[in-house]
Amino acid sequence: MLRILRLSSLLLILMVGGVWAFAWATKSPQETLGEAFANRLASVFGQDMPSPSAGGGGMQLPPGVTLGGAFSLTDHTGRDVTQQDFAGRWMLVYFGFTYCPDVCPTELGTIAAALDIMGPEGEAVTPLLITIDPERDTPAQLADYVAAFHPRMIGLTGTAQQVADAARRYRVFYARAQRPEMTEYTMDHSSFVYLVGPDGLVRTLFRAETTPETMAAAVRGQLRAAGRIGT
Repeated sequence: MLRILRLSSLLLILMVGGVWAFAWATKSPQETLGEAFANRLASVFGQDMPSPSAGGGGMQLPPGVTLGGAFSLTDHTGRDVTQQDFAGRWMLVYFGFTYCPDVCPTELGTIAAALDIMGPEGEAVTPLLITIDPERDTPAQLADYVAAFHPRMIGLTGTAQQVADAARRYRVFYARAQRPEMTEYTMDHSSFVYLVGPDGLVRTLFRAETTPETMAAAVRGQLRAAGRIGT
C-alpha cells in the first residue's frame, strides 16, 4: 500500500511539474504565472479545455494566449532580418543551439523529416532555427549546422539582447549551465517546435519527441484549414 502511495505521489508531482512548465511557456502578458498555472490545471481536469489543433498532434494555445511576433536578428548568411522578411509564410520554428549534444539535433531532424513526408506540400513551410547561444553561434557556424538538416532551413542569431527579445515573445526558457564533467558550457532550454502562421503568430506547439508523422499530419491539417493546400 505504501509503495502505491509513493508511486501515485511521484506521478502527481511529475504531472504538476509538466503543467507548470506549459503554463510558463504559454502564459499571456496579462496573466501572472499563478493564474496561468491555475488555468492550465483546470484544462487538464476537463474545464475550459481548448479545442484540438487542426490535423491533431499538436498543442493548441488556450484562448487569449499569443506567442510569436516581431523580432530583429541576423540570418546564417549574415543578413539582418526581421519578422517582416517572413511575412505571409508558414514556419516551423525551434529555439536551440549548435553545440547541443542530443535534443536539438533530434528535434531539427524531426522537422526535416516531417517536411520530407509532406512532399511538395512541405515547400509552403520554412524551417527555422533561432539560437539561444549567440556567443558561439555565429552566422558561419549556423550556416554549416542548418545545412546538415534541410536545404531550406534558416539559422538566426543576433546580439544577446536580440535573442532574449525573440525568446521572450515565444516564452522560451534558456540559461547558461556549466557541468562539472564538461570543459565547455552548455545551455539548458525548453524544447518546443512552434508552427507559426503567415501573421507571425504561433498556431500550434509540438512537444519534444513528437514523431515526424504526427508533426506532418498536424501541419498539413493547419495548411488545409487555411486553404493553402487542397483537401
